[in-house]
Amino acid sequence: MTQTGKFKRTLVTTALPYANGPVHIGHLAGVYVPADIYVRYLRLKGEDVLLIGGSDEHGVPITLKAKREGVTPQDIVDKYHNIIKEAFDQFGITFDVYSRTTTETHYQTASEFFKKLYEKGEFIEKESEQYYDESAGQFLADRYITGTCPHCKSEGAYGDQCESCGTSLNATDLIQPKSVVSGSTPVMRKTKHWYLPLDKHEAFLKEWILDGHKEWKPNVYGQCKSWLDMGLQPRAVSRDLDWGVPVPVEGADGKVLYVWFDAPIGYISATKEHTPEWEKYWKDPETRMLHFIGKDNIVFHCIVFPAMLKAEGSYNLPDNVPANEFLNLEGDKISTSRNWAVWLHEYLLDFKDKQDVLRYVLTANAPESKDNDFTWKDFQARNNNELVAILGNFVNRAVVLTHKYFDGKVPAQVTIEEYDRQTLEEIPVIVKKVEDSLNNFKFREAVKEAMNLARLGNKYLADTEPWKLIKNDEDRVKTILNISLQISANLSILMEPFLPFTATKLKNILNLDQLTWEQCGKIDLLENNKVINKPELLFEKIEDADIQAQLDRLAQTKEANEAAAKEVMPAKENIEFDDFTKLDIRVGTILEAEKVAKTKKLLKLKVDTGIDQRTVVSGIAEYYKPENIIGKQVSILVNLAPRKIKGIESQGMILMAEDANGELAFVLPEKTIKEGSEIR
Repeated sequence: MTQTGKFKRTLVTTALPYANGPVHIGHLAGVYVPADIYVRYLRLKGEDVLLIGGSDEHGVPITLKAKREGVTPQDIVDKYHNIIKEAFDQFGITFDVYSRTTTETHYQTASEFFKKLYEKGEFIEKESEQYYDESAGQFLADRYITGTCPHCKSEGAYGDQCESCGTSLNATDLIQPKSVVSGSTPVMRKTKHWYLPLDKHEAFLKEWILDGHKEWKPNVYGQCKSWLDMGLQPRAVSRDLDWGVPVPVEGADGKVLYVWFDAPIGYISATKEHTPEWEKYWKDPETRMLHFIGKDNIVFHCIVFPAMLKAEGSYNLPDNVPANEFLNLEGDKISTSRNWAVWLHEYLLDFKDKQDVLRYVLTANAPESKDNDFTWKDFQARNNNELVAILGNFVNRAVVLTHKYFDGKVPAQVTIEEYDRQTLEEIPVIVKKVEDSLNNFKFREAVKEAMNLARLGNKYLADTEPWKLIKNDEDRVKTILNISLQISANLSILMEPFLPFTATKLKNILNLDQLTWEQCGKIDLLENNKVINKPELLFEKIEDADIQAQLDRLAQTKEANEAAAKEVMPAKENIEFDDFTKLDIRVGTILEAEKVAKTKKLLKLKVDTGIDQRTVVSGIAEYYKPENIIGKQVSILVNLAPRKIKGIESQGMILMAEDANGELAFVLPEKTIKEGSEIR
């Protein structure tokens, strides 16, 4: 049984990175380092554990990138799958299998999964109208349609979401929609798709999650509860596209499985590729499954995928989903489109052989319960003040002194004093704290406790000062160095999940074979007179110039982004006067304002329009505090059709001006005027 006492083995999956670009520190911090830490820990304990990963290689963004670059979607995914896989290898992410969703095994597995649900009658078939590009002769997925956002009026909004205000959209909401494929105006045409009725599984999911998994992280449990409280709706599992797993039923020509449906099945197909005994990891009730993901995937892994598995009927459901929040970079959201990121392959060019430094910093600053920030100054400080000055300094002094005084042979403990006993007794206490933290997926806490063992050793050496005792009390020095080396040996185990490259280097210095977690906490890991190898620095100081180079690079990126933002958008197409007169814009006064829960950009406003008092949801929270705008007069479009945003019915739109940098400001009368006055 594992440490939970209920399972024989553990299956760990990691979110499948999208194969249309390289991976950055946000991916590493949110998903892959925590998963690798946990799996390394279980392996040290001798447990049966698999780490499953792979590249997500279907979906519209890949086809769009291929179109822009004039290559095939397969060319795109082949390129980035290899880049991603190599980056994970270089950072020591120890996948048992790292596969991809374009393999024959995956196509077969996803098809069989769909067919079983189809034959069991688990899908709803619905005919609906969808945008069709007559010039290209194809239906358009949401991301193949752009237009003006009906909420914030930004151009270039996609058919599923406006990137400017963050509002979820339907393609039919867009003003002046255009096809990305041909640039023409699409038309509506009927098409048939299959839907997974999530509402059918709502009662089960509420009981399973809300009652059965209260131990899940608050950010995970809370997001699930929010979705379940709003009520689940059927979700399409197919789409009109020529890139993906074909829908394996008659009458489905030109349709593929929606990427959200086929991607998690990639965990199953990857396991199949790894072992013929794959079913014991997926279907044996004595196996527990853990999903390591970011917060943007919580709903898919806690609600949608479990509903799929439950509908199929033979698979285990996840035991835990220890999802993380997002990592920001120097106070700004990581953005691949704005190149605001630290790419893993570039990091290794600038900081050669410093994988463990980044692993340590990302773990010590992990966004476990809220979004967190990566800064280069913090990176430098943690390296210089913790890895170099505490861990590296302690080990180096212990090894150097052993070679200097005892020819590199581990001296025997001669006499034990009270301070020695106190120090030795603290070792298993620290190990237990690390273990408890790891068992509860608290990796920040775990690595802090692991560093406390190095702090203990560093303080022990500083307090006992063996270099001052060597002339008069060699026996005392033998005891001190033996204890220091035993702490170092324990560090080689305790640090292995977090700093695998350093742990290997440390074991080589101490001339140790692979140790197990069970041995951690013991004080006889190095036998007397064992010859250890010459000292070698575990870490080196990072200079100010190295950090400034990274800050300069980000500054250049920011300047380029700001310059691009200052480009004035061309005027829109002319409209007729009659079109303008259809807009009923009035002066209103904000009576109440509050933030919309679980959003960064949205405020819920109560506005007196002179006609009535109504609720409006507006994407202005990043620019205005609720308490500062009560009583402010605004311009409001009052005859806009109501629309639900985050479960709130919004009955109008506040007019805003947006400058070249994306800053928003109210459009308002120059003097106070009666509510309901028309703006013409």
